Amino acid sequence: MSFRYSWLLFLLFFIACDSPEKSESQKEILANQMEHHLKTEVLDKWYPQSMDTVDGGFLSNFSYDFKPGEKQEKMIVTQSRQVWTNSKASLKYPEIDYYKVGAKHGYEFLRDKMWDYEYGGFYWLVDKQGNQIGDPMKTAYGNAFGIFALAAYYGASGDDSALELVKEAFYWLDKHAHDSINGGYYQHLDTDGTPISRPASTPSPSDLGYKDQNSSIHLLEAFTELYHVWPDPLVRDRLEEMLLLIRDQIVTDKGYLTLFLYSDWTPVTFADSTEEAILAHHQLDHVSFGHDVETGFLMIEASETLGWENDTTTHGIAKKMIDHALENGWDESVGGFYDEGYYFNDGFRIIHDTKNWWAQAEGMNALLLMAELYPADPHDYYAKFLKLWEYTDTYLIDHENGDWYSGGLDKQPELKTVGKGNIWKGIYHHYRSLDHCIDRLREMSEDSE
Repeated sequence: MSFRYSWLLFLLFFIACDSPEKSESQKEILANQMEHHLKTEVLDKWYPQSMDTVDGGFLSNFSYDFKPGEKQEKMIVTQSRQVWTNSKASLKYPEIDYYKVGAKHGYEFLRDKMWDYEYGGFYWLVDKQGNQIGDPMKTAYGNAFGIFALAAYYGASGDDSALELVKEAFYWLDKHAHDSINGGYYQHLDTDGTPISRPASTPSPSDLGYKDQNSSIHLLEAFTELYHVWPDPLVRDRLEEMLLLIRDQIVTDKGYLTLFLYSDWTPVTFADSTEEAILAHHQLDHVSFGHDVETGFLMIEASETLGWENDTTTHGIAKKMIDHALENGWDESVGGFYDEGYYFNDGFRIIHDTKNWWAQAEGMNALLLMAELYPADPHDYYAKFLKLWEYTDTYLIDHENGDWYSGGLDKQPELKTVGKGNIWKGIYHHYRSLDHCIDRLREMSEDSE
């Protein structure tokens, strides 16, 4: 562990067992430490250097020491997350001009290159110059992030053209992907927006044609962001619909998410198969602790956005999800959430004990939220939050080259020299977590005074 944080964590653990007044005063110290990390070891590494000043948008691929890679494909998810991050950072740090510049720069690439002006919707993947490449199929997941980014950019900039585009994107997605019979959204779409059903010839491990939790939770997230800036009745209806679908149908009785589902929301499961078949299809059917803790936060955020006061049902299920992750997927020795587990016939087992970066980021955010809501709970969420921050500082943060490794070095030491950026690894998860944790720690500290 780096010396800069080890002394602080020792002090926090010690004081947490002592005077409540002293303990609370340390939250401001921790918030300052986290903000220093966010500004100098995360944001300053990504911006402004990731802005592609030649072809627009953002560079995605960076080496472990933040040298841009030669191949620079641009995916709607990564580009949108960069726009969202710059938009939020421009509000958090208004004195730093390049976040405003970066948000506008990224928005223009979404508008000019990633939006399909022939059929509508956002392309999934383009080359560095913005030409569509690969499979022309579109997804609800990708378009959800486009909406998420445009809404955040409009909220930060007031640019009316962004509001018009986000309305068009929402209406396009709702017209083509919304299931008017069973609710929710189809994930896979043809170029023109026609939903793709699952052909009988589709290989069994493929997710083609299924509905899924991942697109559903990020549609929830996108509609939450959109409703803040455009409180349209249809957006509200869809936000409420997604919250209830996730909360009441996709979350299982035990407290974890079903990963993939048929169009009528029947779960895709291999629980009655052999262990060999279960493991062969694990990408379709397992317990994903990172998604579970992330969804707990997203559901509470959506409920608050809808103005549901005293929403004990959503809060209770969100807590149940985070408790399930702690009870089944938490490493008691050094901290951190494992990646995957499964309920076999002979009991629950971890099937992938690696710890990817985004799950730890979402875990910190969720644990601190629970600590604020349930300060006296036996799970002791605040102590778990401190332990996860210690784990992150020790095994995930690269204090020499900046940013976070893609997974914890306790399980995957080889990741120390693996790239810091690619189309699936950017800045959004840990920016959001650090931002929320910093603000929540300060609020908790003020409330105790």
